Amino acid sequence: MDKSESISEFYVRRGQENKEKGQFNVCRREEFACDSTALPPNRRDFYKISMIANGSGILSYADRIIHIDKPTITFLNPLIPYSWEPTSIEQAGYFCLFTEEFIHQNLKNESLSQSPLFKVGGNHVFFPSEESIFLLQGIFESMFRELNSSYSNKYDLLRSYVQIIMHEALKMQLPENFYQPNNSSERISSLFLELVDRQYPIDAPSQRIKLKTTNEFAAQLNVHTNSLNRALKDTTGKTTSELIAERMSKEAKALLNFSNWDIAEIAYSLGFEHSSNFINFFKKQTGSTPLQFRKEKINCNKKNAELIS
Repeated sequence: MDKSESISEFYVRRGQENKEKGQFNVCRREEFACDSTALPPNRRDFYKISMIANGSGILSYADRIIHIDKPTITFLNPLIPYSWEPTSIEQAGYFCLFTEEFIHQNLKNESLSQSPLFKVGGNHVFFPSEESIFLLQGIFESMFRELNSSYSNKYDLLRSYVQIIMHEALKMQLPENFYQPNNSSERISSLFLELVDRQYPIDAPSQRIKLKTTNEFAAQLNVHTNSLNRALKDTTGKTTSELIAERMSKEAKALLNFSNWDIAEIAYSLGFEHSSNFINFFKKQTGSTPLQFRKEKINCNKKNAELIS
């Protein structure tokens, strides 16, 4: 899995390490120069809303490629790898960045996670009308003023501005000039498999996978669970649950074999609330308990070491 770019690394890469505002920041594209050069095709660990007022370029995300040559607003999140290739020297507009820390629980439950704007299989690019452009410019300018104010509840107000932008985008026309595979089952399967794989490997006991069930994956992909199951069955011959379990089992084996984490830590990192649930899952997948599997691997590794020596 390729490493996500952190928000701090984003600023350093752009020579703006002193401009970080923590959980939220807003910038003018022409001043920050963040979109005047190509952005590599990586994931980031932050959310980004961009308003392209002037300039052109090619935005690639998931399996879509969009040629942007007019005012556009885009919504990208930590689960979506994307790249930007400018095709004009002039780049003007705004963007705001924010982290999970900024996302209040109400925003996450009521708007952000439920909106197709931020789902992997949803729509992330919109073309605003002249009226919307005027409104959005005003909102971004208000964000500038608020971010630098001394108002104690300014982050609550900034969250409200983010919600207004989201609602305004949902009224807009969808882009017609993007490419995607003709076969919808292949597209859904490709997005699903990429989403599954990007949760791994797990590097620390405190790290925990975000998506575990069929319903959670379907919601993130913005498709019905039946559509997801049907697409995967058509392209892989397996159900969604089988594919999730296979990848989770593979990671569990790797952690048991190569880490010194205890069973409770591994269970937690894989999304299990109780160790007993993980033990039952692992035994169903492999025929042995996690401790039995680890013991067998340790003995096998010792024998191999003795043979080599």
